[in-house]
Amino acid sequence: MIERYTLPEMGRVWSEAHKYELWCQVELIVLEAHARAGVVPADSVAPVRRATPPTPEAVAEIEAVTQHDVIAFLSAWADNTEPREAAAYVHFGMTSSDLLDTALALQLVEATDLLLAKADALVVALRQLGLEHRDTVKVGRTHGIHAEPTTWGHRVADLAFAMARSRDRLRRARRAVAVAKVSGAVGTYSNIDPAVERDLAGHLGLTPAPAATQVVLRDGISEWVSALAVIATVCEAFALEVRHGQRTEVRELSEPFGKGQKGSSAMPHKKNPIASERIAGLARVVRAQVVPVMEGIPLWHERDISHSSTERVALPDASIATDYLLHLTTRLVTGLVVDADRMRANLESSGGLIHTSAALLELVEGGLSREDSYSLVQAAAMRTWETGEPFRSTLTAEAKSTGRELDEARLDEVCRPERYLERLGPVFDRLAALT
Repeated sequence: MIERYTLPEMGRVWSEAHKYELWCQVELIVLEAHARAGVVPADSVAPVRRATPPTPEAVAEIEAVTQHDVIAFLSAWADNTEPREAAAYVHFGMTSSDLLDTALALQLVEATDLLLAKADALVVALRQLGLEHRDTVKVGRTHGIHAEPTTWGHRVADLAFAMARSRDRLRRARRAVAVAKVSGAVGTYSNIDPAVERDLAGHLGLTPAPAATQVVLRDGISEWVSALAVIATVCEAFALEVRHGQRTEVRELSEPFGKGQKGSSAMPHKKNPIASERIAGLARVVRAQVVPVMEGIPLWHERDISHSSTERVALPDASIATDYLLHLTTRLVTGLVVDADRMRANLESSGGLIHTSAALLELVEGGLSREDSYSLVQAAAMRTWETGEPFRSTLTAEAKSTGRELDEARLDEVCRPERYLERLGPVFDRLAALT
């Protein structure tokens, strides 16, 4: 991921330098386990423990010749070990994927913990916004067309619960990727005791793989990337509300616009939903990683490396982009400008057409068949669409044409926007309890 969208903490998780620190940590724990078991000389541990991790530049120089990243790492680390001979027992009984998959699990766990903290913050922000606007009446829209009254808080509540569920999916996916694997070339423990794997997992807070070939099967990593894709898409769902709400014809919502901010190089009047559009664009980047990573599940026999090149790009990009998305969406939520008066004006702009469902049910309750009620109300609504005459007037006229007199006082009650919202209380009780 480019630097523009990389926050420092997440960037460090996926840096080459940190990766080699984790590789050293894994190799050292395995070496110590071997030494305690008497498999390797006990005096080989201290020199390796003192050796500093190799620099990315040192590893890259050797890899240019070896064309093998783990061998290059081991050679560069051995160069930092004094005496160098002590490094002979590093990686004893292991295969490359023992190191790669276990260290990758550590990176995924670290990345996940950063993401979970940001997801928690976004849930809190959405919860607060929803509660703040529980009574901010607006028109609900289906297919982009005015439907019935709702509240802005109700829409936000839906997204708050979606983000909480998405966060919980990521928590479960964390367990799926927190797996250590140290079982040798094809996973048979041919040159390494299973106790070493258990010891390593215990030290690192991971779970030993219940079974593995040379690699850990990629279903867990696929679950993890899929969880990120859902989080990114829920962020986009909120951003899409803002993008629609900020349109000139709507003007119900808008992103914060700071002093000195510019919207267009050509049109000085512009205030564009740039953060929301950035969220939409980066959500596509995260979703795009799901299929390539999932295609790493079916490998040739005990392993090939077709998954490796994909994951070098997909896993950092997915987590870095999701990290930035959560950060940006939280800023959008907390800085959002909500125009309650404009929401009310838009609600009333259709001349009362938002009350057709209430009028329909009122006629049915008055003894008219549903079919006849629907025809009457639809005829009145179409007349309002065509002429701009208020729906109450066209409804009364259509009813009179069929010989029916409507109870005006009753219509006053059923066409009151707040009446639609009287049963929403439990939704906001649940929102208030959301953690």
